[in-house]
Amino acid sequence: MTLVALAILASTAIGVGVEQRFRAGAIAFSRKLIDTMVWTLLPFIAFFVVARLHLGGGVGIGLALGFVELAAVGTLAYVVGTRVLHLPRPSVGALILAVILANTGYLGIPLNAALLGHGTLAPAIAWDTIVSQVMLYTAGFAVGAAFGTEAGENPRERMKAFVTRNPVLWALIAGLLAPDALAPQAVVDVAKALAAYTLLPIGFFILGVNLMGEREGGVLRFPPPLTAPIGAAIVLRMVVAPALLVGLSAITVGVPDAYLVQAAMPAGINCLVVGHLYGLDLRLAAGAIAWSTTIAVVAAVALTALGV
Repeated sequence: MTLVALAILASTAIGVGVEQRFRAGAIAFSRKLIDTMVWTLLPFIAFFVVARLHLGGGVGIGLALGFVELAAVGTLAYVVGTRVLHLPRPSVGALILAVILANTGYLGIPLNAALLGHGTLAPAIAWDTIVSQVMLYTAGFAVGAAFGTEAGENPRERMKAFVTRNPVLWALIAGLLAPDALAPQAVVDVAKALAAYTLLPIGFFILGVNLMGEREGGVLRFPPPLTAPIGAAIVLRMVVAPALLVGLSAITVGVPDAYLVQAAMPAGINCLVVGHLYGLDLRLAAGAIAWSTTIAVVAAVALTALGV
Protein backbone atom coordinates (compact mmCIF):
# COMPACT_ATOMS: atom_id res chain seq x y z
CA MET A 1 0.00 0.00 0.00
CA THR A 2 2.93 2.30 0.71
CA LEU A 3 4.11 1.80 -2.85
CA VAL A 4 0.66 2.78 -4.16
CA ALA A 5 0.69 5.96 -2.07
CA LEU A 6 4.20 6.83 -3.25
CA ALA A 7 3.21 6.22 -6.87
CA ILE A 8 0.22 8.58 -6.48
CA LEU A 9 2.35 11.32 -4.90
CA ALA A 10 5.15 10.94 -7.43
CA SER A 11 2.83 10.88 -10.46
CA THR A 12 0.87 13.91 -9.26
CA ALA A 13 4.07 15.82 -8.43
CA ILE A 14 5.52 15.06 -11.86
CA GLY A 15 2.33 16.36 -13.47
CA VAL A 16 2.55 19.55 -11.40
CA GLY A 17 6.21 20.02 -12.30
CA VAL A 18 5.64 19.43 -16.01
CA GLU A 19 2.80 21.99 -16.05
CA GLN A 20 4.99 24.55 -14.25
CA ARG A 21 7.75 24.04 -16.81
CA PHE A 22 5.77 23.79 -20.03
CA ARG A 23 2.40 25.47 -19.22
CA ALA A 24 0.14 25.21 -22.31
CA GLY A 25 2.33 22.46 -23.75
CA ALA A 26 1.73 20.33 -20.67
CA ILE A 27 -2.05 20.78 -20.93
CA ALA A 28 -1.93 19.84 -24.61
CA PHE A 29 0.18 16.77 -23.81
CA SER A 30 -2.22 15.67 -21.06
CA ARG A 31 -5.11 15.87 -23.52
CA LYS A 32 -3.19 13.77 -26.06
CA LEU A 33 -2.45 11.30 -23.27
CA ILE A 34 -6.16 11.12 -22.48
CA ASP A 35 -6.89 10.46 -26.16
CA THR A 36 -4.29 7.68 -26.24
CA MET A 37 -5.83 6.04 -23.20
CA VAL A 38 -9.38 6.34 -24.51
CA TRP A 39 -8.62 5.04 -28.00
CA THR A 40 -5.98 2.35 -27.34
CA LEU A 41 -5.13 1.33 -23.76
CA LEU A 42 -8.60 1.20 -22.20
CA PRO A 43 -10.30 -0.61 -25.11
CA PHE A 44 -7.54 -3.25 -25.08
CA ILE A 45 -7.95 -3.84 -21.34
CA ALA A 46 -11.74 -3.86 -21.53
CA PHE A 47 -11.98 -6.39 -24.36
CA PHE A 48 -9.54 -9.00 -23.08
CA VAL A 49 -10.59 -8.85 -19.42
CA VAL A 50 -14.33 -8.97 -20.13
CA ALA A 51 -13.94 -11.76 -22.71
CA ARG A 52 -12.85 -14.08 -19.88
CA LEU A 53 -15.31 -12.78 -17.29
CA HIS A 54 -18.02 -15.11 -15.96
CA LEU A 55 -21.01 -13.35 -14.41
CA GLY A 56 -22.72 -16.08 -12.44
CA GLY A 57 -24.11 -15.78 -8.90
CA GLY A 58 -23.14 -12.88 -6.70
CA VAL A 59 -20.55 -11.68 -9.23
CA GLY A 60 -23.14 -10.73 -11.85
CA ILE A 61 -25.85 -9.66 -9.40
CA GLY A 62 -23.33 -7.49 -7.55
CA LEU A 63 -22.52 -5.64 -10.75
CA ALA A 64 -26.23 -4.99 -11.29
CA LEU A 65 -26.49 -3.67 -7.73
CA GLY A 66 -23.61 -1.34 -8.55
CA PHE A 67 -25.67 0.36 -11.25
CA VAL A 68 -28.62 0.74 -8.87
CA GLU A 69 -26.38 2.25 -6.19
CA LEU A 70 -24.80 4.73 -8.61
CA ALA A 71 -28.16 5.77 -10.04
CA ALA A 72 -29.41 6.52 -6.54
CA VAL A 73 -26.35 8.44 -5.41
CA GLY A 74 -26.21 10.36 -8.70
CA THR A 75 -29.80 11.47 -8.18
CA LEU A 76 -28.89 12.61 -4.67
CA ALA A 77 -25.98 14.61 -6.10
CA TYR A 78 -28.33 16.37 -8.51
CA VAL A 79 -30.74 17.24 -5.69
CA VAL A 80 -27.94 18.51 -3.43
CA GLY A 81 -26.35 20.52 -6.24
CA THR A 82 -29.55 22.19 -7.42
CA ARG A 83 -31.79 22.41 -4.34
CA VAL A 84 -29.29 22.71 -1.46
CA LEU A 85 -26.12 24.32 -2.88
CA HIS A 86 -27.79 26.15 -5.80
CA LEU A 87 -24.81 25.57 -8.09
CA PRO A 88 -24.62 26.68 -11.75
CA ARG A 89 -25.22 23.93 -14.29
CA PRO A 90 -21.52 23.21 -15.10
CA SER A 91 -20.86 22.79 -11.36
CA VAL A 92 -23.90 20.56 -10.88
CA GLY A 93 -22.64 18.38 -13.70
CA ALA A 94 -19.17 18.20 -12.16
CA LEU A 95 -20.66 17.27 -8.77
CA ILE A 96 -22.73 14.46 -10.29
CA LEU A 97 -19.69 13.13 -12.15
CA ALA A 98 -17.54 13.21 -9.01
CA VAL A 99 -20.16 11.00 -7.34
CA ILE A 100 -20.99 8.51 -10.10
CA LEU A 101 -17.48 8.17 -11.63
CA ALA A 102 -15.31 6.53 -8.99
CA ASN A 103 -11.59 5.90 -9.34
CA THR A 104 -11.97 2.14 -9.57
CA GLY A 105 -9.34 1.82 -12.29
CA TYR A 106 -6.36 4.08 -11.58
CA LEU A 107 -6.66 3.54 -7.79
CA GLY A 108 -9.27 0.87 -7.04
CA ILE A 109 -7.61 -2.00 -8.89
CA PRO A 110 -4.11 -1.60 -7.36
CA LEU A 111 -5.68 -0.79 -3.97
CA ASN A 112 -7.66 -4.04 -4.01
CA ALA A 113 -4.48 -5.93 -4.84
CA ALA A 114 -2.63 -4.22 -1.98
CA LEU A 115 -5.36 -4.64 0.64
CA LEU A 116 -7.05 -7.93 -0.31
CA GLY A 117 -4.46 -9.71 -2.45
CA HIS A 118 -4.00 -10.33 -6.17
CA GLY A 119 -6.82 -12.87 -6.09
CA THR A 120 -9.25 -9.93 -5.99
CA LEU A 121 -7.98 -8.43 -9.25
CA ALA A 122 -10.57 -10.24 -11.40
CA PRO A 123 -13.68 -8.93 -9.56
CA ALA A 124 -12.03 -5.51 -9.11
CA ILE A 125 -11.38 -5.25 -12.85
CA ALA A 126 -14.88 -6.58 -13.55
CA TRP A 127 -16.41 -3.77 -11.48
CA ASP A 128 -14.18 -1.18 -13.13
CA THR A 129 -14.89 -2.48 -16.63
CA ILE A 130 -18.58 -3.35 -16.37
CA VAL A 131 -19.82 -0.74 -13.89
CA SER A 132 -17.41 2.19 -13.95
CA GLN A 133 -16.64 2.17 -17.66
CA VAL A 134 -20.27 1.69 -18.65
CA MET A 135 -21.26 4.53 -16.30
CA LEU A 136 -18.55 6.72 -17.82
CA TYR A 137 -19.47 6.10 -21.44
CA THR A 138 -23.23 6.24 -20.86
CA ALA A 139 -24.35 8.24 -17.82
CA GLY A 140 -21.07 10.18 -17.54
CA PHE A 141 -21.14 11.43 -21.11
CA ALA A 142 -24.88 12.08 -20.82
CA VAL A 143 -24.31 14.27 -17.75
CA GLY A 144 -21.57 16.13 -19.61
CA ALA A 145 -23.87 16.73 -22.57
CA ALA A 146 -26.73 17.84 -20.33
CA PHE A 147 -24.80 20.21 -18.06
CA GLY A 148 -21.70 21.29 -20.03
CA THR A 149 -21.13 24.53 -21.88
CA GLU A 150 -19.50 22.83 -24.90
CA ALA A 151 -21.88 19.96 -25.50
CA GLY A 152 -22.94 20.67 -29.07
CA GLU A 153 -25.64 22.79 -30.63
CA ASN A 154 -28.50 20.30 -30.91
CA PRO A 155 -29.53 16.81 -29.77
CA ARG A 156 -28.37 15.21 -33.03
CA GLU A 157 -24.83 16.55 -32.62
CA ARG A 158 -24.75 15.44 -28.99
CA MET A 159 -25.97 11.95 -29.87
CA LYS A 160 -23.40 11.66 -32.66
CA ALA A 161 -20.61 12.67 -30.26
CA PHE A 162 -21.86 10.17 -27.70
CA VAL A 163 -21.79 7.28 -30.19
CA THR A 164 -18.54 8.12 -31.99
CA ARG A 165 -16.42 8.98 -28.95
CA ASN A 166 -17.02 5.78 -26.97
CA PRO A 167 -14.37 3.23 -28.06
CA VAL A 168 -14.26 1.55 -24.64
CA LEU A 169 -18.01 0.96 -24.71
CA TRP A 170 -17.70 -0.83 -28.06
CA ALA A 171 -14.74 -2.86 -26.77
CA LEU A 172 -16.80 -3.77 -23.71
CA ILE A 173 -19.69 -5.01 -25.86
CA ALA A 174 -17.32 -6.96 -28.11
CA GLY A 175 -15.68 -8.55 -25.08
CA LEU A 176 -19.02 -9.67 -23.67
CA LEU A 177 -19.92 -11.30 -26.99
CA ALA A 178 -16.52 -12.83 -27.77
CA PRO A 179 -15.79 -16.51 -27.00
CA ASP A 180 -12.88 -17.40 -24.71
CA ALA A 181 -10.87 -18.56 -27.73
CA LEU A 182 -10.45 -14.95 -28.86
CA ALA A 183 -8.85 -14.02 -25.53
CA PRO A 184 -5.73 -16.18 -24.95
CA GLN A 185 -4.77 -16.31 -21.28
CA ALA A 186 -1.35 -14.78 -21.96
CA VAL A 187 -2.95 -11.69 -23.51
CA VAL A 188 -5.52 -11.50 -20.70
CA ASP A 189 -2.62 -11.51 -18.21
CA VAL A 190 -1.02 -8.62 -20.10
CA ALA A 191 -4.30 -6.69 -19.98
CA LYS A 192 -4.60 -7.25 -16.23
CA ALA A 193 -1.02 -6.13 -15.69
CA LEU A 194 -1.62 -2.96 -17.68
CA ALA A 195 -4.74 -2.27 -15.62
CA ALA A 196 -2.95 -2.85 -12.33
CA TYR A 197 0.31 -1.01 -12.99
CA THR A 198 -0.05 1.61 -15.75
CA LEU A 199 -3.39 3.32 -15.18
CA LEU A 200 -2.49 4.79 -11.78
CA PRO A 201 0.65 6.76 -12.76
CA ILE A 202 -0.90 7.98 -16.01
CA GLY A 203 -4.12 9.07 -14.30
CA PHE A 204 -2.45 10.96 -11.47
CA PHE A 205 0.01 12.62 -13.82
CA ILE A 206 -3.02 14.00 -15.64
CA LEU A 207 -4.49 15.11 -12.31
CA GLY A 208 -1.28 16.94 -11.38
CA VAL A 209 -1.24 18.82 -14.68
CA ASN A 210 -4.89 19.82 -14.28
CA LEU A 211 -4.56 20.83 -10.61
CA MET A 212 -1.76 23.19 -11.60
CA GLY A 213 -3.68 24.37 -14.65
CA GLU A 214 -6.71 25.24 -12.49
CA ARG A 215 -4.76 27.00 -9.71
CA GLU A 216 -5.91 30.41 -8.51
CA GLY A 217 -3.63 33.44 -8.65
CA GLY A 218 -0.75 31.34 -9.91
CA VAL A 219 -0.49 29.47 -6.60
CA LEU A 220 -1.23 25.76 -6.19
CA ARG A 221 -2.80 24.64 -2.93
CA PHE A 222 -2.88 20.90 -2.25
CA PRO A 223 -5.32 19.78 -1.26
CA PRO A 224 -7.39 22.64 -2.74
CA PRO A 225 -9.78 24.61 -0.46
CA LEU A 226 -12.44 22.29 1.00
CA THR A 227 -15.62 23.96 -0.28
CA ALA A 228 -19.20 22.87 0.38
CA PRO A 229 -19.57 21.27 -3.10
CA ILE A 230 -16.32 19.33 -2.63
CA GLY A 231 -17.47 18.22 0.82
CA ALA A 232 -20.80 17.06 -0.61
CA ALA A 233 -18.98 15.09 -3.30
CA ILE A 234 -16.76 13.38 -0.72
CA VAL A 235 -19.67 12.35 1.52
CA LEU A 236 -21.83 11.08 -1.34
CA ARG A 237 -18.97 9.26 -3.07
CA MET A 238 -17.16 7.68 -0.12
CA VAL A 239 -19.87 7.27 2.54
CA VAL A 240 -23.33 7.14 0.97
CA ALA A 241 -22.37 5.10 -2.12
CA PRO A 242 -20.74 2.14 -0.29
CA ALA A 243 -23.45 2.23 2.39
CA LEU A 244 -26.07 1.83 -0.32
CA LEU A 245 -24.25 -1.17 -1.80
CA VAL A 246 -23.93 -2.81 1.62
CA GLY A 247 -27.66 -2.34 2.17
CA LEU A 248 -28.59 -3.67 -1.26
CA SER A 249 -26.31 -6.67 -0.79
CA ALA A 250 -27.85 -7.40 2.63
CA ILE A 251 -31.35 -7.70 1.17
CA THR A 252 -30.36 -9.58 -2.01
CA VAL A 253 -27.12 -11.58 -2.29
CA GLY A 254 -23.58 -11.37 -0.94
CA VAL A 255 -21.10 -9.69 -3.26
CA PRO A 256 -17.29 -10.03 -3.52
CA ASP A 257 -15.33 -7.92 -1.04
CA ALA A 258 -13.63 -6.21 -3.98
CA TYR A 259 -16.99 -4.70 -4.97
CA LEU A 260 -17.36 -3.04 -1.57
CA VAL A 261 -13.88 -1.57 -1.84
CA GLN A 262 -14.61 -0.32 -5.36
CA ALA A 263 -17.89 1.26 -4.24
CA ALA A 264 -15.98 3.35 -1.67
CA MET A 265 -13.31 4.61 -4.07
CA PRO A 266 -12.70 8.37 -4.45
CA ALA A 267 -13.84 10.53 -7.35
CA GLY A 268 -12.37 9.34 -10.63
CA ILE A 269 -9.82 10.95 -12.93
CA ASN A 270 -12.34 10.45 -15.73
CA CYS A 271 -14.31 13.39 -14.31
CA LEU A 272 -11.59 15.53 -15.88
CA VAL A 273 -11.92 13.71 -19.20
CA VAL A 274 -15.65 14.43 -19.44
CA GLY A 275 -15.21 17.90 -17.97
CA HIS A 276 -12.69 18.88 -20.64
CA LEU A 277 -14.82 17.42 -23.39
CA TYR A 278 -18.10 19.10 -22.48
CA GLY A 279 -17.13 22.22 -20.51
CA LEU A 280 -17.89 21.44 -16.86
CA ASP A 281 -16.46 22.96 -13.66
CA LEU A 282 -12.91 21.57 -13.70
CA ARG A 283 -11.93 23.27 -10.44
CA LEU A 284 -14.70 21.45 -8.59
CA ALA A 285 -13.85 18.16 -10.31
CA ALA A 286 -10.11 18.42 -9.59
CA GLY A 287 -10.77 19.46 -5.99
CA ALA A 288 -13.11 16.53 -5.36
CA ILE A 289 -10.57 14.13 -6.87
CA ALA A 290 -7.67 15.54 -4.83
CA TRP A 291 -9.50 15.55 -1.49
CA SER A 292 -11.23 12.18 -1.82
CA THR A 293 -8.05 10.51 -3.10
CA THR A 294 -6.06 11.91 -0.17
CA ILE A 295 -8.63 10.55 2.28
CA ALA A 296 -8.68 7.13 0.59
CA VAL A 297 -4.90 6.77 0.51
CA VAL A 298 -4.42 7.89 4.11
CA ALA A 299 -7.15 5.47 5.27
CA ALA A 300 -5.67 2.60 3.25
CA VAL A 301 -2.15 3.19 4.59
CA ALA A 302 -3.53 3.29 8.14
CA LEU A 303 -5.45 0.03 7.62
CA THR A 304 -2.37 -1.63 6.18
CA ALA A 305 -0.23 -0.46 9.10
CA LEU A 306 -2.78 -1.84 11.56
CA GLY A 307 -2.89 -5.15 9.71
CA VAL A 308 -6.61 -4.89 8.99
